[in-house]
Amino acid sequence: MSELLVERFETMPPQLQVAARFVLDHPQDVALMSMREQANQAGVSHSTMMRLARWLGLDGYEDMRSLYARALRERGVGEVGRSGSLPQQDPDYPAAGIAADTLAAQIASLGEYGSAMQFLAAAKLIAGSKTIFGLGFGGSRSVVSHFVQTVSPLVDEGRRAIFVADSHGAGAEALLDAGAGDVVLVVGFAPYERATIDFARQCASQGAAIIAITDSSVSPLARMARETIVVTSNSSSFFPSMVPAFAAVEILVALAAPLTDVDAAEKLKQSQEQRAAFGVYWKAAR
Repeated sequence: MSELLVERFETMPPQLQVAARFVLDHPQDVALMSMREQANQAGVSHSTMMRLARWLGLDGYEDMRSLYARALRERGVGEVGRSGSLPQQDPDYPAAGIAADTLAAQIASLGEYGSAMQFLAAAKLIAGSKTIFGLGFGGSRSVVSHFVQTVSPLVDEGRRAIFVADSHGAGAEALLDAGAGDVVLVVGFAPYERATIDFARQCASQGAAIIAITDSSVSPLARMARETIVVTSNSSSFFPSMVPAFAAVEILVALAAPLTDVDAAEKLKQSQEQRAAFGVYWKAAR
């Protein structure tokens, strides 16, 4: 059934595409939730869900739920074929589960009491800051970029969120203004980038509050930070994992949002509408 949804997706009317995407992205919910609950989650009417089932040649939406429920019982969520049967399992498939379980455990540990208190303290710093800087180079750069993009809707008039994108030129110059009342979120893991350490140290000497997301409570970043969030970068493969750091950033912003006077959801909606008006987003051909 999932393959059929993908195959016919481009030819569906827009509302059916919304419903189909929900089904593809949330196969377990399709099996366990009522049709009305699914429609509410997808943001469409329940009649749209019924039309989707008929578009696929089924008598009703309960037939689709039954297919996904059977797949769930057989421990093949999301892999329902056209006939509702499961594909042949690869004998090495447990490796994917082990990798996913490792990441899930690393993220879950961020909710433990000690980490939670650090998140709360760091979130208060962010909510009360004048300017929020994001600092991190090398492999940490993408995490910092995500932080600045995510925290930007929390910044109201007179405040800024600045991504320090490189270690020279405009990137370095942006930190010249960092001082008392400002926050610099720094992300770094061993082996530590020299520029990250040097820039963070300079910002601290100028009076800015450093929030470190790093791999040890005794890392060079932690020693200069006002608040430190320790995450692991271990993975089940050869590369360091950035997933726990990304999770830490999102937890931090989620906790900071209620502490501000900004309606972040509304501000993000307005920004997306403005960008849509300029043709930034892709639209399916009608």
